[in-house]
Amino acid sequence: MTVSSASVRPMTLSWQHVLPLLAVTGALCAWGSWRDPQHFFPAYLVAYLFWLSITLGCLAIAMLHQVTGGAWGFPIRPFAHASALNIVWMAILFLPLMIDMQTLYIWARPDVIAADELLRRKTRYLNVPFWQIRAAGYFVIWTVLAFLIKSWTAPTSRRSERTVARLGAVGLVLWGLTTTFSSIDWVMSLEPHWASSMFGVLFMGAQAVAGMSFMIVAASRWSRPAGDSVAVSEWHDLGNLLLGFMIFWSYVTLMQFLIIWSGNLPEEAGAYTIRAQGVWGWLAILLAVFHFFVPFALLLRRQIKRESPWLARVAGMLLVMRLVDLAWLVLPTFSTTWITWAWLAVSTVAIGAVWLLAFNWQLSRGPWPQTESSLGVT
Repeated sequence: MTVSSASVRPMTLSWQHVLPLLAVTGALCAWGSWRDPQHFFPAYLVAYLFWLSITLGCLAIAMLHQVTGGAWGFPIRPFAHASALNIVWMAILFLPLMIDMQTLYIWARPDVIAADELLRRKTRYLNVPFWQIRAAGYFVIWTVLAFLIKSWTAPTSRRSERTVARLGAVGLVLWGLTTTFSSIDWVMSLEPHWASSMFGVLFMGAQAVAGMSFMIVAASRWSRPAGDSVAVSEWHDLGNLLLGFMIFWSYVTLMQFLIIWSGNLPEEAGAYTIRAQGVWGWLAILLAVFHFFVPFALLLRRQIKRESPWLARVAGMLLVMRLVDLAWLVLPTFSTTWITWAWLAVSTVAIGAVWLLAFNWQLSRGPWPQTESSLGVT
């Protein structure tokens, strides 16, 4: 049975348009990593995690559609696959973080470990060689999943529905595990005295929101004709899924806060105390308003979920809030000044230019499945 599936077109984007911007921002990033690592690398980590969230979120949603089926996934499937395949470039862009770990992670500094008994107890897990091996393992798993999903759901694939669904199910388990441990390694270990058992689940929900938000924006702008080849009912389904992912992220965020607040342990509550003061307190309010209350109220309206321009605006707002959320999680650990925010802007543009160029190239390769039967789904 044929489903309404978006015919995709590449973005109006080329090396001639983006190369000057990429050259300038890339040169600035290289200079910042050399001359101002204390301010540059925290900002680079935030920008990197933002684009990685979109990549892994799209990968997870592609696997979810393999398991569940349904017409909702076909319009966004080309964008999900093209985004997921960017994991190769994200692995390359991760290398600066592996090279200069001591700037970001205090547990990577021998003098700090020698003076801290708690950190010495964690050295079996938090040590540089094992951290780097785990990071390499995450990228190997994500890359294999991305390429398997693309090949097994191609129009020429002869994989059965059951086989494709099993890959999606196994892939979702692996995604959950690798997302949990990578979030602990790359973000939670920035403050090694603090811990939360819900941190990995929080990142899983945030990646789902980021991935769905990006694909809604992509389907609105880069379907042919722009957004019109996607049925109204499919926009409604995508809006409902975005609402569900956002509610899940908000619930986990609130539960983590309530558990830590009720426990009232200094080593746990201290992280929230820092993030409730000064500019971080204002950012927390901004997140509550524009990452939950406003999009929640908008996505409850049937009309907004059925009109692609409005739904894309809500999705774009959630993408911006994802970047703010990552800044709120990462930057309070460091001495943050206006220079840090400047590096964040430069890093976000530089990584984004590489990411979007690779996405555009993947999107132009095709062909993309247009029917349920061509995807092994009946």
